[in-house]
Amino acid sequence: MLIDTINKKKIKVYAFVGPSGTGKSYRAQMVASEKGINFIIDDGLLVDGNKIVAGESAKKAPTKIETVKHALFLNEEEQKEINNALKKYKPDSILILGTSDGMVAKIAKNLGLPEISETIYINDIATEQEMKTARKIRETQGKHVIPVPTFELKKDFSGYLLDPLQIFKSKGKGQKPYISEKSIIRPTFSYLGKFTISDTVFRQITEYLSTKTPEIYKVLKTRVENYGEGPIIYMEVMVVYGYNVMDGLKKFKDKARKEIEKLTSMNVVSIDVVAKSVYVPEKDKEEI
Repeated sequence: MLIDTINKKKIKVYAFVGPSGTGKSYRAQMVASEKGINFIIDDGLLVDGNKIVAGESAKKAPTKIETVKHALFLNEEEQKEINNALKKYKPDSILILGTSDGMVAKIAKNLGLPEISETIYINDIATEQEMKTARKIRETQGKHVIPVPTFELKKDFSGYLLDPLQIFKSKGKGQKPYISEKSIIRPTFSYLGKFTISDTVFRQITEYLSTKTPEIYKVLKTRVENYGEGPIIYMEVMVVYGYNVMDGLKKFKDKARKEIEKLTSMNVVSIDVVAKSVYVPEKDKEEI
């Protein structure tokens, strides 16, 4: 499915080309910013600034062959999703990342975009040493960069290993720099075997945090259900009389979600905490 002729004429298409593992995704936003481009196509994703607006990362594919298919948008449904987003957002320009001139030209053709008007090559903006270091990290650690913040990826990459990568950028002379965050992931095909996290881990994290929460006297029951999008956690607790229970439990839930996602890189679907009983310190007894 191609985008309409009017939009095709308006969009200026740029390409950012370099061998796999040389740091293209790492530098994508810098290149786009210098050219005044807001939209980036990288490994199956359409990114607007720091937000994913369409597509699914090719890095989630189970094999390298499937990764290439996703990156090239060979599937008609994937083409349709990207084109619908292009119709909606009407970008003036777009930057396509690829490992060769032929690859970016193929992506543009599959999405019905105009021909590439300008190509930037990785060796024009990165030194040989920088590219060598990037390749070494890819080969030895299996890390890939996606040019969006980690919070944009949590749901789609629940259970993968993510690390935030903060880059200081300058707004200009005399102005304070700002931080642009990208995300590093290790795709499934870079592992030998399946990456899993035991439900016990979630239980231990939440129960430990409860000991640091004055409103909670003790945890009575914890149940964890883990599906594709991430864990669903249910807890029953004994609360301490005299505290604002609603506020205390809300703060506990927020902290638990934050810590679990920080420590495990898992997207937490939901956390429900139910006050089942009350502990009265001055009477040293429990009330149901």
